[in-house]
Amino acid sequence: MSETDYSLNTSIKNLKGVGPKKLQAFNNSSIYSVIDLLNYYPRRYLDRSTVKLIKDLKMHDSVTILGNIEVCGIRRTRNRALFEAIISDGTGFVKLIWFNGAKYIKKLIKKDDRLAVHGKIEFFNGYQILHPDYDKIHTDIDPINTGSIVALYPLTSEFKKVKIEHRFFRRLMRETEPYIEKIYDYYDREFLDNEKLISLRKAIKNIHFPDSLNDLELSIKRLKFDEHYFLQLLMVLRRSSLKKINTKPFKIGGKKERRIIDSLGFELTNAQKKVIKEINNDIAGNSAMNRLLQGDVGSGKTIVSIITSIVAVENNMQVAIMAPTEILANQHYQSFIKYLDMVQISCALIVGKQKNTEKENILSALNDGKIDIIIGTHALIQKKVKFSNLGLIVVDEQHRFGVLQRGNLLNKGVQPHLLAMTATPIPRTMAITYHGDMDLSIIDEMPKNRKKIITKVVNDKRLLKVYDFMKQEISSGRQCIVVYPLVEETKKSDLAAATEGFEKLKKAFTNANLGLIHGKMKKIEKDTIMGQFVNNTINILVSTTVIEVGIDVPNASVILIEHSERFGLTQLHQLRGRVGRGTAKSYCILVERNVTPNSKKRLEVLEKTSDGFIIADEDLKMRGPGKFFSTEQSGFFNYKLADMINDGALIRKARNCAQRIVDNDSKLENHLIMKQRLLNDYSQYFDTINIT
Repeated sequence: MSETDYSLNTSIKNLKGVGPKKLQAFNNSSIYSVIDLLNYYPRRYLDRSTVKLIKDLKMHDSVTILGNIEVCGIRRTRNRALFEAIISDGTGFVKLIWFNGAKYIKKLIKKDDRLAVHGKIEFFNGYQILHPDYDKIHTDIDPINTGSIVALYPLTSEFKKVKIEHRFFRRLMRETEPYIEKIYDYYDREFLDNEKLISLRKAIKNIHFPDSLNDLELSIKRLKFDEHYFLQLLMVLRRSSLKKINTKPFKIGGKKERRIIDSLGFELTNAQKKVIKEINNDIAGNSAMNRLLQGDVGSGKTIVSIITSIVAVENNMQVAIMAPTEILANQHYQSFIKYLDMVQISCALIVGKQKNTEKENILSALNDGKIDIIIGTHALIQKKVKFSNLGLIVVDEQHRFGVLQRGNLLNKGVQPHLLAMTATPIPRTMAITYHGDMDLSIIDEMPKNRKKIITKVVNDKRLLKVYDFMKQEISSGRQCIVVYPLVEETKKSDLAAATEGFEKLKKAFTNANLGLIHGKMKKIEKDTIMGQFVNNTINILVSTTVIEVGIDVPNASVILIEHSERFGLTQLHQLRGRVGRGTAKSYCILVERNVTPNSKKRLEVLEKTSDGFIIADEDLKMRGPGKFFSTEQSGFFNYKLADMINDGALIRKARNCAQRIVDNDSKLENHLIMKQRLLNDYSQYFDTINIT
């Protein structure tokens, strides 16, 4: 093949050793061309120089050892079958144990296999490693014996079926080396020097064939930077595009706004006043507002949205309020009309239970401009929902809506302002990543009348005492909530289910009225139960996490959360916020049934602090970013190497660099390779970007 034939788009079928079966296996992993193969990074590396001999092992070391399997097989105990193997490197022996998947492991590991084994050293009648990671090593011709740093690639079951192992991957990657010279960088030399980054060519080469650990670190840093950079670039471009959208400035300080503020019956916190000022500065300007309002549970976001909505209506604009659930939409409606009726502002609610004629009447009035404020769920983005003059959109619990959903609602108006709200405190690294296209306002102060919730972690053996305490609260006129993580028992889970728990609780609380609510119930059933709880005809509400958002009952003073160790910290914090909304002292009781050192540590965080941002940081460290967002949104992070938790400095660097590029070249006309990469990665999010 001549030099001119080394195209990065060359099919991998042209590489030596890739026949039809192997080609299909690669294609199933989205590897079609040479560039796809080069972007398939190793999952870890084996540094031959740091491999430990068994004779030098110490307790609790995380090690890699090389050796031969001397004996192996399935051993049966009273309760289970496990797979055991003895590995030796000539200096000693280590037992390898797999408690799960014994039959599967038996097919993979045989006597005399040579393995590179990775894991933590424990001691029980000798050294052992539980559930070790391992890689088969071909001793004769594998480069592992050369002393180099050896790449170990992610191997799917399909790869293994057609005998694509690490050695085959490394040989194939060697064939791609001439193609690497065809890689062009996104950044110029000055940029790379200023940011202390190596070239893309060098990074790609060294990620597969590092000469040293330092080379490998520099490669990983560069490729991580790229992943952060292009997401930051998208966000900066979105933000820049929105800032350029001209809109009619709103007049602030109208009579109706003033009357509502004067009639509150309480003074706004300094944090609320600060946030309202930031919002007013936005809507009084010539660019459409695009702001995220963060505030912990109970911090007073709703009244901020009411005041902002009134300002919009006083400027002859309509307002759309979108909530993730019908329960929450209805709660907003009740909060809004309490104030709107004072100032003769029309407000309507659209939910699923309404009759078609009622809905049609509302939609007709909305289209004619007779309704000022409409409140509903994601149904508001439907085509049949039309506005006369939409000027403000408020999206509550906005992390539950995708970027495209917000975009669809924005398209229903002419440059409407957007105020997104969330009660989920978002760690800073995540905020500047996922919400980097928005200005940020934070309500970091709780209202003076907001009581601190007492949080306790208890073992299930103490439940009877907890029940006695709940009975005391009920006798004092208070209400309780009990939350379970599942609706019903399954064979795959040992969790106490809401339906079973409900029956047990009825026997424990014979003098109380109990109600059960969960996601599988019909809406009319849920609404009935919730109405009874709100009206205090139900003393104890037994629920799944359907109540995480959307319930505001000031009389509820106790929330008991079963199997609390199975919930994320942020979710527990949200659930905790369902109580403490009245004047009475409130309690959150976390029942831990499967105690582990990790679960104990996690739940102690909730006992010690009510600061949602501290909790969110801990949650991010433990669960990763994907759990914060919906399935649609989790695909937003096109990360292979990047780490949102530990890459804070790199994220900030990437954002600053992206901002500088956009400031000087808003349509990336002088950065065509960069533009193409952005289009390849994030074209589906270009609803508000004009760079073509």
